[in-house]
Amino acid sequence: MYMSNQGLLITLVIGVLAGWLAGILVRGSGFGLIGDLIIGIIGAFIGGWLLPRLGIHLGIGFIAAVINATLGAAILLIIIRLVRGGGGGWRNRWR
Repeated sequence: MYMSNQGLLITLVIGVLAGWLAGILVRGSGFGLIGDLIIGIIGAFIGGWLLPRLGIHLGIGFIAAVINATLGAAILLIIIRLVRGGGGGWRNRWR
């Protein structure tokens, strides 16, 4: 599969934007620029796979891609938080 430089740049921008938005939605502290990029790109794959199976079709275009990737990244962040056990519960108040 060949991806042009423009396609790669758009994918990176969507990944960073989606990771950052998902970090805000899930109320995490974020993972930095590289972490947000990775979360956003993996979230785009999750959103692209999961949303059509749920009957949700957002359309095409930049905004739809960002929303799709953000929803997937938010799902990924929730799963990471559940697995890691973090979340600002009563255990973290006394540290």
